[in-house]
Amino acid sequence: MRMNEKKEPRRRPLRLAGFDYSQPANYFITICAQGHNCIFGYVSGTEMRLNSAGIAVQEAWFGLPARFPSVALRELVVMPNHLHAIVGLTRPIQPLKAGAASGAPTGKNCASSYPVLGDVIRAFKSISAIEINRILGRRGEVVWQRNYYEHIIRNIEEYDRIRKYILENPSHWHDDPENLGL
Repeated sequence: MRMNEKKEPRRRPLRLAGFDYSQPANYFITICAQGHNCIFGYVSGTEMRLNSAGIAVQEAWFGLPARFPSVALRELVVMPNHLHAIVGLTRPIQPLKAGAASGAPTGKNCASSYPVLGDVIRAFKSISAIEINRILGRRGEVVWQRNYYEHIIRNIEEYDRIRKYILENPSHWHDDPENLGL
C-alpha cells in the first residue's frame, strides 16, 4: 500500500468461522428493513399491528417450510422496521432403503441436499421483497438490509431467554433504538 492511499474499512465477518450452517441447530435471526424504514406496521401499546407489507413478511416467512422441508419455524415477531425469529434447521428422517444400515443420506454430495441458513434467509428476503414492492406499488426497490444478524442457540436456557425477548419485543418498542419515532 502506498503512503497516500486510504485503507478501505473491511467488513467484519458476521458468521462463525468454520461452522457448517447447514447443521441441525436453532438460530436467532434479526433482519432489518433497508434504512430502518418503518414499512411493516406500527406498535400500539404493547401490540404489533401489521399492515399489508407486514402481513406479506409473515406469509413469506411461514411459507419457508414448503420450500425447505428441513426448516422448522419456532418464533417470529415482525416489528415496524425489522423482524426477530428463531428458525431451526433439522434433518428429516429418511425412510430406510432395502439393505440400508441407517436412514442417513449417502453419497458424495448428501450434505448439499440440506439448505444452508444463508440460502433460507436469501429466499425469504427475495420472496418477501417482491411481494412488498408489489403491495407498495414499487418496482425493484431494496426492502431489506444487505446482511442479517444470526446467533447459534447453544442450550435451552439461551433458547428460553431469546424466545422471551422475541415475544416481548413489541412491549419494548417505545424504548428501542430502532424506533425512530415515526
